[in-house]
Amino acid sequence: MELVLAIGIGTLAASGVWLILRPRTFQVIIGLSLLSYAVNLFIVAVGRVRSGAPVLIAKEIGDVAKHADPLPQALVLTAIVISFATTALFLVVLLASRGLARTDHVDGQEPEA
Repeated sequence: MELVLAIGIGTLAASGVWLILRPRTFQVIIGLSLLSYAVNLFIVAVGRVRSGAPVLIAKEIGDVAKHADPLPQALVLTAIVISFATTALFLVVLLASRGLARTDHVDGQEPEA
């Protein structure tokens, strides 16, 4: 399971970086979203992923060592909210830039063919 998770995180991160390096603003926004998904999965994976184990077990409430760490889940939830707001802000800036420059190229100028 760890290998599949690592390959998934790596694929998301590589795709996000590749899209960030593209010259179009929409591709940059999608790349940032993919990169944030990769970081969120990494944070959850660091929080001790165990397959088939519940987060809280009623019989073992007193033993803290057998619980999953709730801090990564709280951090990822905060990161999801922040990334949603950031993506909305980027979309508004993208639409304003496209309206002013009449292009969606990142530097505002179309490359000469």
